[in-house]
Amino acid sequence: MHWREALRAIRRRWWMVVAASVASVGIAVVLTVTAVPQYATSLTFFVNAPGQGVSESYQGGLFSQQRVKSYANLLNGDRLARAIAENPEIGLTASQIQQRVSGKVVQDSVLLTVTVIDSDQQRSVRIADELAVQFVRLIETLETPAGSQTPTARVEVVSGPTLNPNPVSPQPTRNLGLGLILGLLVGCGAALLRSALDVTIATAEQLRQLVGSSVLASIPLDTGVKSSPLVMPDNPNSAFAEAVRHLRTNLRYVDVDKELRVIVVTSSIESEGKTTTAVNLAVAFAQAGHRVLLIEADLRRPKVAQYLGIEGAVGLSNVLAGLAEYDDVVQPWGRHGLQVLPGGFVPPNPSELLGSKAMAELLRRQRERFDVVLIDAPPLLPVTDAAIVSTLADGAVLVVRHGSTSRSRVLQAATSLRTIGARLLGTALTMTPVTRGSGYYTYQYGAKQRRWGRQRGAVGTTSAAPVSPPASPAAPSDSVTAKR
Repeated sequence: MHWREALRAIRRRWWMVVAASVASVGIAVVLTVTAVPQYATSLTFFVNAPGQGVSESYQGGLFSQQRVKSYANLLNGDRLARAIAENPEIGLTASQIQQRVSGKVVQDSVLLTVTVIDSDQQRSVRIADELAVQFVRLIETLETPAGSQTPTARVEVVSGPTLNPNPVSPQPTRNLGLGLILGLLVGCGAALLRSALDVTIATAEQLRQLVGSSVLASIPLDTGVKSSPLVMPDNPNSAFAEAVRHLRTNLRYVDVDKELRVIVVTSSIESEGKTTTAVNLAVAFAQAGHRVLLIEADLRRPKVAQYLGIEGAVGLSNVLAGLAEYDDVVQPWGRHGLQVLPGGFVPPNPSELLGSKAMAELLRRQRERFDVVLIDAPPLLPVTDAAIVSTLADGAVLVVRHGSTSRSRVLQAATSLRTIGARLLGTALTMTPVTRGSGYYTYQYGAKQRRWGRQRGAVGTTSAAPVSPPASPAAPSDSVTAKR
């Protein structure tokens, strides 16, 4: 994974880093608060080998440096611990004393430092006092040859025992710092692992490389879409509406040599936002002055009529079955001349109806009457309806949900379109997260600039005519006039 991809993965899953850091610091706080304070008493031994003259003194120094390394191991030995434990004032076993004593050799010297750590300050001092006595005796015993009264090496206490009045453990600053570092490492590792195991579409570049077709628009996530799908008329200045306009513009320039009139909007699976995209795209085309027909071809789970607030019991299925005329069931919507052909009743054979000659003839006639015919088709993978309709259209737009649709399903859907000879115009990545660097902030900044410019023109020039605010679009309920 490239370092830039790693940074994007961590940024995309920043909450994992924050959660791991908070949890790690919290654990460090709990451990620090509940830990029993430990106090340290230290003392220093000097190792000496008696000698006479310069030569003997030099050899004695080398001998002492060699010996002091061995003496450090004796500090944790059973023999010294048992000797200290015989003191009734200490009240600890030999094994408990061993856990509290540690020794360290001062580099390139004959000094040996000893630290006794205990939760009781006074007991720590008593252990150190007793250790100073017993360790000297132990070394004299070990270093005195048989039949001799003089040891070959001696140890002397040159410093201590000294008690540190401040506890050496716990250390809040160190613990919290280590907790934070550990949390950051765990969080970043989890984010990178999650990104490596993620098989969904996370970026528009991933989608473009996977499908081999351009990404016509990245439509941001709008939490209000679920309850109010008509974003274009209800909230025309939102990031969602601006992205739909971007999709509309790109569709007009996909092929400059051939005008696209019949466009299918589909997806690989359900719940990817295809119907919401199709409905708002139709409104966007109508607002731009185009003659638009929106056909609800998802005859299995129709939603267009519900979103637009129109009657959907009679529609496309009735026309294809020969039970109704097109002019009797098509319904105008809004004040921009949008025409809507709802799905009608749910037939037992949707695929046969959509692939019939009646469907082809219907699209041929409407192609001549409208500038744009948008078809909301079912998902590609569960059923073949969308694939059949796509062969009758000028092209299809594949809607892909950010962070939800797997790459294998997207690739399978795109392949199915190309296999039957349908033209894939491009893709639309929906429900993308809104960040500060996204188009939402850019658009809002531009809107503020335009408002500021209008105010400045009204104030700074006396001849400027007052600019009235743009008329708000009519609500769907006020513009629905179902044609009977």
